[in-house]
Amino acid sequence: MTQNQPSRRRFLGTIGLGALVSSAGCLGDVSDVVPSDDEQRPLQLTISDAGGSLRESYVTDLSQTRPERDEAAFEAIRNGTEYTTQYGTPFGSYPEDPVYTRHDGTYYRLGSVVIDEVETTHPVLRLTEASANEETASGDAAETVSAEQLPEVDAAAVRVAQMTARARGNEGGAPWGLVRRGGYVYRSDDVVEGSELVSGDAPASVTYRERRYAVEVTQETFHESVYRATAEPVAEAPDGMEAVLRAQFVESRFDREDLSTAAIDIVEQSAASEYTEAHPYSEGYRKVLRAMHERPYLDGNVAKDAGVEEDGPTILRYNGEYYDYRLRFLTRSSSGN
Repeated sequence: MTQNQPSRRRFLGTIGLGALVSSAGCLGDVSDVVPSDDEQRPLQLTISDAGGSLRESYVTDLSQTRPERDEAAFEAIRNGTEYTTQYGTPFGSYPEDPVYTRHDGTYYRLGSVVIDEVETTHPVLRLTEASANEETASGDAAETVSAEQLPEVDAAAVRVAQMTARARGNEGGAPWGLVRRGGYVYRSDDVVEGSELVSGDAPASVTYRERRYAVEVTQETFHESVYRATAEPVAEAPDGMEAVLRAQFVESRFDREDLSTAAIDIVEQSAASEYTEAHPYSEGYRKVLRAMHERPYLDGNVAKDAGVEEDGPTILRYNGEYYDYRLRFLTRSSSGN
């Protein structure tokens, strides 16, 4: 999904700015209506415009995507030809994050299926953080190079591998979506050909952001999936495509008339800036959370419940328009209401 710039003007125009102004006094300070309990984190709701239609965000023009092979894959499918890839899914599509496109008035869902596996060998770069005064293995300072001096393929590899090196022994871990086998895997031949770190005369260590790391590159066996690209027609008209996207991505739908006055005030303040309360929530906040189907947040032990803090915004439909909303817990010192 493309990230839209938050725009609350249309939202406030839809639900009435006057109600927001008139409600400013009755919302008051959250501390006046909820108990002061340091164990309960304030829950903040923010709402922003998600754009005029879901098609604007989810229907992709393949001519504008970065890998040119996406267009080639789609054309092959339309011509009845099998198109396969290795090292990555066609169209960059995954079941939880599908890609849609339009051709000759028909909308397609693009994806892939695994049809085979291939045993192959890839170089793996691992870095180990070295002491600032520690000499390189040969004692030759010339064997240390800056990541900025390396080819871009190696500079990118160092950026990933150093995250794992710095995470060892520390809380928080590393971005495991990028890291594989505790380092960075050079997965394609063109990347390997452009690398200095993979070559036989690679430097013994590299520096990155004023830290020095010993370089280790090993050749390891991988079993890679082979993907076949797919394209399924899902709609013949814009309204039909919009219905498909609503069914898949819109989490909740409600109108202004479905809410109480207090709940409307909270929605409007969330759209104007943000709204924050700590548990136990006011009845107005509870109505908003129920309308959004966010019932786990109504649990008094919600701060310890798993799975309530999701990544990224969630889509709701309010008065026929789409909005992104985000719920997140704050520490009391960071809450402003």
